[in-house]
Amino acid sequence: MVILGSTGSLGRQALELCRHFADRLQVVALGASGRRLAELAEQARTFRPELVAVTDPRAAEPLQRALQGLGGTRVAAGPRALVEAACHPDADLVMVLTQGLAGLEPTLEALELGRRVALANKEVLVAAGPLVAACGHVDGGRLLPVDSEHSALWQSLWGEQRAWVRRVWLTASGGPFWGWSEAELASVTPQQALQHPTWQMGPRITVDSATLMNKGFEVIEAHHLFGVAPEDIHVLIHRQSVVHCVVELADGSYKAQFSLPDMRLPLLLAMSFPERWPFPGASFLFDRPGSLWQLTLERPAQEPRSVRLARQSLRAGSTYPTVLVAADEVAVQAFLEGQLPFHRILDVVEQALDQHVPAPGPLTRQAVQWAQQWVQEQAPRWLEQARDSQKL
Repeated sequence: MVILGSTGSLGRQALELCRHFADRLQVVALGASGRRLAELAEQARTFRPELVAVTDPRAAEPLQRALQGLGGTRVAAGPRALVEAACHPDADLVMVLTQGLAGLEPTLEALELGRRVALANKEVLVAAGPLVAACGHVDGGRLLPVDSEHSALWQSLWGEQRAWVRRVWLTASGGPFWGWSEAELASVTPQQALQHPTWQMGPRITVDSATLMNKGFEVIEAHHLFGVAPEDIHVLIHRQSVVHCVVELADGSYKAQFSLPDMRLPLLLAMSFPERWPFPGASFLFDRPGSLWQLTLERPAQEPRSVRLARQSLRAGSTYPTVLVAADEVAVQAFLEGQLPFHRILDVVEQALDQHVPAPGPLTRQAVQWAQQWVQEQAPRWLEQARDSQKL
């Protein structure tokens, strides 16, 4: 196995599973940004991979010093380091658990080499879905979804022909601010936004859950992963985060997947597929006699603005989904740093989509990179305008 993003929340959980299933899983490479060097070095000492990759070239020397005496472990650093890890000759499974578009090249190159890729990186599928879909298919077992909703949808579609699927429903917790008014959202702090009611996740995805932009991303992902028409992908508010998807079949039957909100479950399924291994320390919803779970599923009166923006970018195609992802990343980071009010995050995203003029021709890796760079160049102006509108 190769684990990219090993020092993030999902990476730590993946390594926990590797530790439990040490007789079945071998880590041959680890990859990370290099921001948490001490943790990465400790992971390398524990799992003894052949390669440790960091994207920050400045991290190479201190990491090599930290790994002195660890025979057989090599350090790679720089923009192509994660690609080198993803293409490790002994890798059967590459787990892309990174955030942001840094995961794009490793994903594409691993798929082109015929590796199985377990993908948890939303940005890769949203920004470059057609490119990823051209390299690997869920049906063929080469592209394995790790997002809880898409893992659930994957499982619910096993044995079902696409012609039998009428609609699919992705569930959303609604985040900590579901039902809040615009005036209430204006005073939201980063600390409040990071208090997700059911999941423990990294800062970016937790804020995306609060704006429901993560659900917009997931609509796009589901379309590329499973070939479901965008108009047949819908969102349900499900506060308990136990039901992860619902599939409506042509004969009026429904299938749903539900489990406790624990990301180790979709991680383990991707690791063990096509088998199912026992979940370590598993607890079931109804373990205790008299257990009562009241599960609510609510279709919003209006589709959330973030999901509408995602659908808009998907319909427009080309590099619009790339701009959606890149502008959201900029706006969320500005909010976390106290530079942008919470309720202006989607204003920045919408402005980026409105002003974008894509390059002509089909979507390419170069076009994705160009659109990302364009967002970075324009973002200071959008952020300033959003802050000015807040003062009015």
